[in-house]
Amino acid sequence: MGFPDSSTAAAVGYAQESGVPYSEGLIKNRYVGRTFIEPEQRLRDLGVRQKFNTLVEVIKGKRLGVVDDSIVRGTTTPHVVNLLRKGGATEVHMRVCAPPIKHPCFMGVDMASREELLAANNTLSQIRQMVGADSLGYLSVEGLMKVVGGTNGGFCDACFTGAYPVPVQLELTKLALEQNIPAAD
Repeated sequence: MGFPDSSTAAAVGYAQESGVPYSEGLIKNRYVGRTFIEPEQRLRDLGVRQKFNTLVEVIKGKRLGVVDDSIVRGTTTPHVVNLLRKGGATEVHMRVCAPPIKHPCFMGVDMASREELLAANNTLSQIRQMVGADSLGYLSVEGLMKVVGGTNGGFCDACFTGAYPVPVQLELTKLALEQNIPAAD
């Protein structure tokens, strides 16, 4: 199963390739947007609590393979893993259809500083423990490049590789650019 809706297509593909049946065991509240871009952790936590519900009749007593599009700060994934376990899942195996996000985005995605990025500061084993999954696997950068047709895919992959297409000041955070500057009189 995937995290609706951003991971549904990847979850269907994963199920087809692995030979595991696909089912939907999570329902998404359509009125809650992308939580990772909220400016404060308090708002991200609130959004996550309101975002998903489980279909107990689908997940109870099952070993689940669950696909997420990415793990940024690690706010959503532990909550969903916990929901699935409360709903009766016996095992939760997470697969992430993006490589680990280890570097901040300076190219327009409102993403965390390096200090806030879960994969920048933790090993795979530590992340697995933090999210509460029985196993955890990410798509590799090489796997991503294969899917998009080579290493020159025409998109920025700096959040995965740290290779920015233009020079950036790594010590800056997005907050440095968002501070209130008084208007000139």
